[in-house]
Amino acid sequence: MAADTVSTPSGQLRGEPTPYGPLLGETTPYGMVFRAVPYAAPPVGPNRFQPPQPVPAWSGVRDARSVGPTAPQSEETTPLSDLLPNVVIAGDDYLHLNVWTPDVNGSAPVIVFVHGGAFTVGSNALTGYDGTAFARDGVVFVVINYRLGADGFAWYGDGVANLGLLDQIAALTWVRDTITSFGGDPGRVTVMGESAGAMSIGALMTMPAAKGLFHRVILESGAGHHAISPSAALNVGRRLAKLLGVPATREGLATATSTDLIAAQSRISAQLVKAPFRRIWGDVAPNLMPFEPVIDGEVLPELPIRAIEAGAGAELDVLVGYNAEEARLFFLDLADNGFVPRLTSYLLGRAFGLRRKDLAAYRGWSTTDHAALVAMVTDAVYRIPALRLAEAHGRAHVYRFAWASPARDGRLGAAHATELPYVFDNLDDPIWRGILGSDPDQSVATEMHSAWVAFAHNGDPGWPTYKPESRIEREFAGPQPLVENHNPAVRALWSNRR
Repeated sequence: MAADTVSTPSGQLRGEPTPYGPLLGETTPYGMVFRAVPYAAPPVGPNRFQPPQPVPAWSGVRDARSVGPTAPQSEETTPLSDLLPNVVIAGDDYLHLNVWTPDVNGSAPVIVFVHGGAFTVGSNALTGYDGTAFARDGVVFVVINYRLGADGFAWYGDGVANLGLLDQIAALTWVRDTITSFGGDPGRVTVMGESAGAMSIGALMTMPAAKGLFHRVILESGAGHHAISPSAALNVGRRLAKLLGVPATREGLATATSTDLIAAQSRISAQLVKAPFRRIWGDVAPNLMPFEPVIDGEVLPELPIRAIEAGAGAELDVLVGYNAEEARLFFLDLADNGFVPRLTSYLLGRAFGLRRKDLAAYRGWSTTDHAALVAMVTDAVYRIPALRLAEAHGRAHVYRFAWASPARDGRLGAAHATELPYVFDNLDDPIWRGILGSDPDQSVATEMHSAWVAFAHNGDPGWPTYKPESRIEREFAGPQPLVENHNPAVRALWSNRR
């Protein structure tokens, strides 16, 4: 067998050496990369809106040197496209993964990355998710695709729910059964995700079908609070079907083209953001995402944080955290879109279950109404869920990312997703140029990436676990590396909520 070829249960694959020294100016490759490796059959035709099916075997050697198709998603540009560029590649065979390995004959720890994108956009085709730095540091790195939007998360109470999560489980099953061919150790698998990817991992920690497939988890800007009730999912599904003019059933939805379905999804999302009221949307309202995991009672038995409080995932090593100013990303163009910060704070605060005096407290602690809005949403969606998961688990490591990006004249700050180029130690990739601005800090990337690598190797990123008596968080790019009992007054506002 050729040096660039590996064998899998479905057939042989040809990869290629990783780029030569992109990070340290070296002239030696860090290992091999295999792209667009299928872990399930294309989810089209009779497989559409069905659980992932086995990969058909192939003959000969399959070329795995080019990126593959992405899950169907919107190609529209947004005001944030310069900060978070997206890639859309047409094709049916998009349930695949990319693998970077330091040595196909080794037995290295494995990280499987689940991308974010509000469960509606994103893919493993983004160059910013390049795993070269992980391979350089002795980790087999895997980045997956999964079904998005209605294809992955619409549910009418018929058939199997949470197909997008089942895709992730199929990918993890592939890793368990196949990663030894790529030099990975199936007994040391870490699942890592950001945003919707982290929220997915919160669910995976509690799903019966995922048990035993991984041993450690890294949750960046997402935890165990983002799943919705069957009634809320049905409400979204009926609205979607009405826009498409099809019956509100799985079979009816399957008659819509991907193009029409994506356009209708976008309209649903716009309606939700415009009027985020619980009386209209149910428990979709505070999450502001119409397509997300559904608590169906079987695939996902209950809200993940409740299951974790009851002991689910206790055997896993956990690293969880948030960015200091997550919500800045979403409110950069607030005034241009006609929103009034105080009114927006009131509407969202109601959806989050805050009282008027709680909202007043945020305004009292902040210099402007805009800053109060950012702080409230950051706490509600990211910080408090991360801390709740850490408290429930009992031995989690917590981080806080505080590097302030100078992008958008300094208005971006330590916003959502700004930690990603630092975690990947990939500051030079052009895709991150918008979000990093002109002066990224390599020392922060070195510290953060090294912590993630250490965690994958031994479950310890290098600082104490989060305990009620100390509440220690590792702050990256802050004035002190360890912060104890950060912002207790704010945390107290949420003591009886979410």
